[in-house]
Amino acid sequence: MADAPKTAPQPKGASAGPAVASLSFEMALAELEGIVQRLERGDVPLEESIAIYERGEALKARCDALLKEAEARVETITRESDGRPSGTAPLDPG
Repeated sequence: MADAPKTAPQPKGASAGPAVASLSFEMALAELEGIVQRLERGDVPLEESIAIYERGEALKARCDALLKEAEARVETITRESDGRPSGTAPLDPG
């Protein structure tokens, strides 16, 4: 019978929290700000610091992805020469 793979214990006080992919922008940003504050205080044990830093990186990536998605959805209204709306165009057609 094969042994089950061992997982590292969760550092005391570290919380995995909800899956990053399920968080709204506001929730991810708020959690990221909390992590930054904890790390800046410098009173978090090394192992926990590493764990929450890694979660912070995932939260930052989530925020970046959600912002890019929102930017892609923002459109400007294009107008005819007489000022009538003629359609929409990407905000930044770059």
